[in-house]
Amino acid sequence: VQLQASGGGLAQSWGSLRLPCVAVGSISGIDVMGWHRQAPGKQRELVATITSGDTPTYAGSVKGRFTISRDNAKKTVHLQMNSLKPEDTAVYYCNAAIQLTTQINYRDYWGKGTLVTVSS
Repeated sequence: VQLQASGGGLAQSWGSLRLPCVAVGSISGIDVMGWHRQAPGKQRELVATITSGDTPTYAGSVKGRFTISRDNAKKTVHLQMNSLKPEDTAVYYCNAAIQLTTQINYRDYWGKGTLVTVSS
């Protein structure tokens, strides 16, 4: 199983970016999906999550600016980032709790990350 994230790049303050992440492999089910980020010199932090029933949660620092959504049929999670700030600069990682066709339990999987840089 792989989580393939893309969409990162350079944006100006108050600009927007959209990050898609698709789960690829022999997947039977996907539970919670989410995005985390790690800024230079800082620990990785939670940005947003979304349940299989489409209930989102957000970190306080992005609430009202970022929107997480998912397409279960396409095994994809998106992070729409608006009103970007320089402090949003980080590597963004998607993750998901996935059940393989060969297993019963769900396990956490992580993508490799995509860099978002916001200039002032």
